[in-house]
Amino acid sequence: MDEERRREIGLFRYALIRDAADPGLSKAERGRLVRALAGREHVGPDGRLVTVARGTLDEWIRAYRDGGFQALVARAPIVVPRTSPELLELAFALKRERPDRTAAQVREIMLAAAGDGVAVPGLRTLQTHFARQGLNVRADGRLAGKVYGRFEASVRNELWTGDGLHGPKLGDTARRAVLLAFIDDHSRTLVGWRWHTGEDVFGLEAALRSGLMARGVPDAVLVDRGSAFVSSQLLRACAVLGVKLIHASPRAATTKGKIERFFRTVRDQFLVEIDDGIDLAELNRLFSAWLEVVYHRRVHSETKATPLERFDAAGAPALPTPALLREAFLWSEQRTVTKTATVSLHANSYEVDGALAGRKVELVFDPFDLTRIEVRYLQRPFGLAVALVIGRHTHPQAERELPPPPPSTGIDYLRLVADKHDAEQGGHRIDYASLTGDGDGDGDGDGDDRDINEGSTG
Repeated sequence: MDEERRREIGLFRYALIRDAADPGLSKAERGRLVRALAGREHVGPDGRLVTVARGTLDEWIRAYRDGGFQALVARAPIVVPRTSPELLELAFALKRERPDRTAAQVREIMLAAAGDGVAVPGLRTLQTHFARQGLNVRADGRLAGKVYGRFEASVRNELWTGDGLHGPKLGDTARRAVLLAFIDDHSRTLVGWRWHTGEDVFGLEAALRSGLMARGVPDAVLVDRGSAFVSSQLLRACAVLGVKLIHASPRAATTKGKIERFFRTVRDQFLVEIDDGIDLAELNRLFSAWLEVVYHRRVHSETKATPLERFDAAGAPALPTPALLREAFLWSEQRTVTKTATVSLHANSYEVDGALAGRKVELVFDPFDLTRIEVRYLQRPFGLAVALVIGRHTHPQAERELPPPPPSTGIDYLRLVADKHDAEQGGHRIDYASLTGDGDGDGDGDGDDRDINEGSTG
């Protein structure tokens, strides 16, 4: 188990017990919370539904109190081989003898042939060893594939699927734009999206935020294991919003079939009309027009309805409050307060409440404004940190896009579509430059929220 995997497990455990670990709770209150947690299913680090026993939850709470978050991170196990090499060699020989034999069939043969008292390897053990030996092939030499049943969410906002698609080169650089998008599984509506300069957490947050503001809050979000999708920032946002975050199994593209199919439509109908050298604001404008005028109004071959008709059939969705959205997209980092009641954060120094000296606190902030830091201890607010030394006003990852080159001229299909879209909007054109940081705005949190709200097209 690598370090990233162990940290995922720690984050899962923390998200589960953080409320119950509040020292301000009485024993009875904590008991009710723990019983409720033990009585329902949770989405585990690998995306599967799991249940956690009450005793395990109590153990995690004690570990967190004694050692903080690090105590919840799974320790690297000491692996001791439990299957004899002779039995494994027999299993390999049976598989090589008839490559079409499944691991389950090999195990059945071994059970039938083994004498009393012989411990035959389990099914998962055989599958793992067959994969390591490259034995998961059929008689014709092709890899044995999985059979997946078709799945469709029964209602809108039951499941959103997110992914990224690489597009054209931007300006006169070699950098390619990336479409970060979320699709509603039931309706096929593209609920949130943003063309960005890379597949990073800022583009992902902009895409998700636009969907939340325009289409409401989903029950669950399914994403892959790219760096932006496994970030602690996305985990925190989903936890605040009450959204189940599910990570697809590695290389299991079939679990994201609907957004992969949408990306194929984007390549065939939109990107084929786009040349390298376009600027980011124009790319977002053209895509918004194509999405609203063409894709969202075209009858889908499977649902027999347009994406918007299917999404809107249940009426207007309930939208999150601005305060909830702001909290969801704040970042947080842990710091230990010095004896002089100060903390450091990315070249900056702050003073906090003297009662927190020696304590590990949570610093909550907007990555684009490190002058305002909220201090929390054990999930309780302890006011704003007082800035002592400000060497950096933004988080190191918070890089703005390059200024856009002059817009290209000419008339083509996509611009005709865009003109039609603008006309339907009453002549109002969305300022995508301000959304991506290309404009002259100062990047404060309120301004970003307002721009994204105006630009939400889902």
